[in-house]
Amino acid sequence: MSSRTETAASSLGRLERIRSSRSSIITPEQQYALQKEKFEKFSSIKIKDQKYMNQEDFISAIAPGEDYQKIQKEQFALLFRIADKSGKGLISLQDFMVFENLLSKPDAEYEIAFRLFDTQGKGKITLDQFKKILVSNIGPDSVPFDFDCEWLKYYVGWNNDKKHELNYEEFTQLLKGLQAERLRQEFKYYDKEGSGYISPNSFKKIIISIAKHKLSDYVIEHLPTLCNISSGNKINYSTVVAFHNVVRQMDMVERVVLRAISESNDKRITKNDFLNTAAKETRFSLFTPLEADIIFHFAGLGNPSGKLSRKDFAQLLDPKWQKRDQRPIIQIPTKKRQGLFWDILHQVHSFSLGSIAGAIGATAVYPIDLVKTRMQNQRSKVVGELLYINSIDCFKKVIRNEGVTGLYSGLGPQLVGVAPEKAIKLTVNDYLRSKLRDKNGSLPLKYEILSGAGAGACQVIFTNPLEIVKIRLQIQGELAKNLSSDVQRRSALWIVKNLGLLGLYKGASACLLRDVPFSAIYFPAYSHLKSNVFGEGPDKKLNIGELLLSGAIAGMPAAYLTTPCDVIKTRLQVEARKGQTSYNGIMDAGRKILSEEGFKAFFKGGPARVFRSSPQFGTTLMVYELLQRTFPWNAEEGKIEKAASTDTGDLGCLKSRNALKILLVS
Repeated sequence: MSSRTETAASSLGRLERIRSSRSSIITPEQQYALQKEKFEKFSSIKIKDQKYMNQEDFISAIAPGEDYQKIQKEQFALLFRIADKSGKGLISLQDFMVFENLLSKPDAEYEIAFRLFDTQGKGKITLDQFKKILVSNIGPDSVPFDFDCEWLKYYVGWNNDKKHELNYEEFTQLLKGLQAERLRQEFKYYDKEGSGYISPNSFKKIIISIAKHKLSDYVIEHLPTLCNISSGNKINYSTVVAFHNVVRQMDMVERVVLRAISESNDKRITKNDFLNTAAKETRFSLFTPLEADIIFHFAGLGNPSGKLSRKDFAQLLDPKWQKRDQRPIIQIPTKKRQGLFWDILHQVHSFSLGSIAGAIGATAVYPIDLVKTRMQNQRSKVVGELLYINSIDCFKKVIRNEGVTGLYSGLGPQLVGVAPEKAIKLTVNDYLRSKLRDKNGSLPLKYEILSGAGAGACQVIFTNPLEIVKIRLQIQGELAKNLSSDVQRRSALWIVKNLGLLGLYKGASACLLRDVPFSAIYFPAYSHLKSNVFGEGPDKKLNIGELLLSGAIAGMPAAYLTTPCDVIKTRLQVEARKGQTSYNGIMDAGRKILSEEGFKAFFKGGPARVFRSSPQFGTTLMVYELLQRTFPWNAEEGKIEKAASTDTGDLGCLKSRNALKILLVS
């Protein structure tokens, strides 16, 4: 009986808020003040210093924000007829208060319906009154109702000369069973051969006739697919009845779904999970196996895995559910914050969050990065013996020869460059993803890769100077402790001045060769891990562990597969020592490394690179998303865009819609 006016994610919470808001005692004086304020707000007619509501005003008052998609505006006029006792087309404050008080009754929906059918106001409804009102509310395309049916005779009697008049209690029971009788009659109408089967299109016509306002347009569009749950291409009566029971028990379906999902570790449930939860929530098996099949069929449209999330069930539970690209957007004007100052402040906010996240990620794994760089720079053919046997040996010798602080040689330039690097990478990736989405809002994999590649290419303008200074600072500690005691240490500023502008971009092509494929692999992997593995969506935000794992796992293949590019970049950017091979570009470096050191040399420092990049990017993006949640940019800077909703939080508005759904034979 309750309406489906809110999304699957929020309806139960909304009803709880309504109950909570009404739990406190409101005095008659307060109630009068609220009703009068509402009347004054919406009334537009003034006659002899008295205000009145016309039909338009009344509908706006009882259904604020209604989009009239499932219930048409003229259908709300049925309620106006009940409030307009005088029949003059105008409602006074007293009339409005009477109607509002009616809505406060626990059985308001049925009370309103009874008053609409009781046109003479006698407290009894005759068969003729019932016929007249029902015919006027059944659509012209619907199958005509057979008023000579046995079902109706059980209520009004079999004697044509003296029909029983229905009181309020009898009428409510009749109204509750009316839809099932309409379903039976319409099935019989379309089953011309009496076979017990109808076509999928006939089934769609029946449901549109009796329950269109209870289902989303997406489900209505796919109603003919119900035949797919059986082996035939037609739909039998059992399946039609089962579908009707699901629609009637939609509130309980949602209750069971939400409870089952809350008890699931991954927030997804199977059909067995649903049935087991339903058995615990009710005293008997409320849903049959066929009804469960129907629920999962329509909730699983677009997701054939059989394990569904709350987002999947929304398309069945919410009659106003729409595909992402079809959802209406309303603009809520707020206090505008425009101008150069606010634009700059917004950018500073974004750069600050990226800087903090990048700094934390870089600092956490910097010792691994230093070991990786020294291992990659170590040549096989060099004057003297190899300095390091492996990464662990390198780590130990750095601490022994240079102290713990030696593990952080070159960290300063790294932190200075992290802010613009991370900001431009994240910004470009997000921008390209938004521009390359198709009309349905989805992003094909090839465009995900292209977006990541574009982000990697743009970041090189910052990362190349940063990398070359960082690498030379990392290597000079090695020179000072292992080659000559009188080697002079150089500062980052000296290195920048010595290299000059062109020198800072030495090896830039190799940097592109590394960063473009890295980002092309990383960002799509990160996105799919969050959504497909950990189930991120509008109704679920990932926790710290899930964010960290998503970033770390995505970084593993991206880091290792691009190690050869990183080796070449390192060799080109490090100044060759006496006796070491020098390189003239990417191709020359690749040929010489292969001929002098073998193919394995291209993967020197590969494990260290994975151990560095994987946790670094995991930490960086985890911190970045947490910072965005903790310190969001003030949404009141212009206009807030959100999906249109009719959720007013008003119990009266809710009951108005419920009453209409009963009147519409829901």
